[in-house]
Amino acid sequence: MEHNHLHGHHCECGQETKTENLAELYNLYSKIDMENLECLNEAVENSAKSVFRPWDQRLDSTKFVESDADEELLFNIPFTGNVKLKGLILIGGEGGTHPSVVRLFKNRPHMTFDDATSQPEQELNLVEDLEGTVEYATKIVKFSSVYHLTLHFPKNYGSDTSKIQFIGLKGDWSEGHRHGVTLCTYEATPSMADHKDKVLETTNLNI
Repeated sequence: MEHNHLHGHHCECGQETKTENLAELYNLYSKIDMENLECLNEAVENSAKSVFRPWDQRLDSTKFVESDADEELLFNIPFTGNVKLKGLILIGGEGGTHPSVVRLFKNRPHMTFDDATSQPEQELNLVEDLEGTVEYATKIVKFSSVYHLTLHFPKNYGSDTSKIQFIGLKGDWSEGHRHGVTLCTYEATPSMADHKDKVLETTNLNI
């Protein structure tokens, strides 16, 4: 398991990231398809959507998601385009409710807890961070062209439930084609041009 975090907002090159730039860097919340975002085992329905918000609102303790039956949480996060994911910041709760591990899966929509037992693209140890001072670097090579991100939090620092106040995602966004149903519709529906070609072929055969 990796300990791939960067303290004090330092980037991988060793240069300090200015705090005022973080609001611009951690802006992928605006590229999430919130209507279709899912969170499994949340105590309050749709509360998970509130943890994805602007950087300057990260310390708002009135917005959070807490797990229900046990300490596990699983987020299915669809984007409105393609993302190259570069980093993550997480603010958790106090009293042992802060998640201790996150497992990241790429482009596997509608994952369940059973699905999450499979091998993730990346797994990170999390430190207890109540102010968003720790950045976690993702493996950019593995997280390019991401149209769906799953975050699985399997355990915490000892509490019966887990609590997350803020999740910040850093990366580049670009427009992408819709996946799945739309492509199938195009393939399943013959065009008028195809129909005309077939009629023409039949006519020629009868000459």
